[in-house]
Amino acid sequence: MAPSVGIKDVARAAGVSVGTVSNVINRPEAVASGTRERVLSAIERLGYVRSESARQLRAGHSRIMGLLVLDMGNPFFVDVARGAERAARAAGLGVMVCTSAQSPTEEAEYLSLFAEQRVRGVLLTPADATGRNITAFRRHHIPFVLLDRVAEGTSECSVSVDDVTGGALAVRHLVTAGHRSIAYVSGPSTLQQVKDRRTGALQALAEAGLPAESLRELPSKRLDVAAGRDAGARLLGLTERPTAVFCANDLLALGVLQEMYAAGIRVPEDIALVGYDDIEFAAAAAVPLTSVRQPAVTMGAMAAELLLEEIETADEGGHAHRREVLQPELVVRRSSLAPH
Repeated sequence: MAPSVGIKDVARAAGVSVGTVSNVINRPEAVASGTRERVLSAIERLGYVRSESARQLRAGHSRIMGLLVLDMGNPFFVDVARGAERAARAAGLGVMVCTSAQSPTEEAEYLSLFAEQRVRGVLLTPADATGRNITAFRRHHIPFVLLDRVAEGTSECSVSVDDVTGGALAVRHLVTAGHRSIAYVSGPSTLQQVKDRRTGALQALAEAGLPAESLRELPSKRLDVAAGRDAGARLLGLTERPTAVFCANDLLALGVLQEMYAAGIRVPEDIALVGYDDIEFAAAAAVPLTSVRQPAVTMGAMAAELLLEEIETADEGGHAHRREVLQPELVVRRSSLAPH
C-alpha cells in the first residue's frame, strides 16, 4: 500500500512552510494568490486529503450531525433525512444517519457512537419511552433536538406533528362517510405517536356522539408491512368485522391492503382504509391510499436548523430552546371513498 501524503509533503513540493499550507487549507484569504495557487497545485498533484480525525482532535468536535430515527426502511424517515441533510449541507456539515430499529438498546449504542465520534449535534426520534437514554446522553454536552416527538417535561428543542389532530382527521373522515365501527391498527404502545393518534381517533368518535368501543384496537409490535399483513389477518378473523380501518402509518396500511386483496375483500367497497404519513407509495398502491400527510422534508429541515441554532448558542454559552409543532393534512384517495 502506498504511503499517505501528508502536509509536510505538500509543503516540500510547493517550497513553502507547513504553516503556509495550513493557512491555504484553513484561511486561504491570508495567503498571497501566487503562493496559494502553488500550494493548491501541489495538493492536487499529490492527491493530499486533510486528516479529518486530526482536525477533529484539535477542534474538539467533528463536522458531522448525527440523525437517529426509528426505521430507515420507512420512506417517511427517508424524507425526514433528506430535509435534514439539505439544511446541514448548507451549513457545511455532513449527516451520519442511523436507525434504532425501534430498540432502546440499539438507540443507546448509537448515541454512544455519536459521543465517541464527537458529532456536532444530534437529531433524535426516541425509541426509549423511559427517557433514560436521553438522560445518559446529556452528560456529553452535545446539543440535540427531538424529531417527530414533542419535548414534554424537558428543556430540549423539538419538531413534531400534531398527531392528536392527525388521528382525529382520519377518523372524522371515516365517520362522515358513515362508518360506525372502526379498527385502529396501532404500533408499539411505547411510542407516543401511536398513542396520540389513538387519542385523536377517540376524540373524533366522541365528537360524533359515538362510544369509545366503536374503535377496535389491533396492536402491532412493529410499524412495517409485515405487521400490517398480520393485523389484516387478525381483522379477517373477527366475528364482527369493522367496516373501516385506520392505521398508525402507511406501511401498516399497505400490509392490511395486501391481506384484504389476498382474501378477496374489496377496498373500499367491503372495508375502507386510511393510513398515516402519506409516503410516496400511498398514492401508487393498487388502491390509492387515503392518508394523513406529515410534512416530512420540512420537519427534517426545520429540526436541523433548530439544531444549528442550538450548536451556535451552546458555543456562546446560551440557550434558545424552541418547540415547533407542525399541522397534518388529510389526503383523500380511493381507499376510503364510499361506494356509489
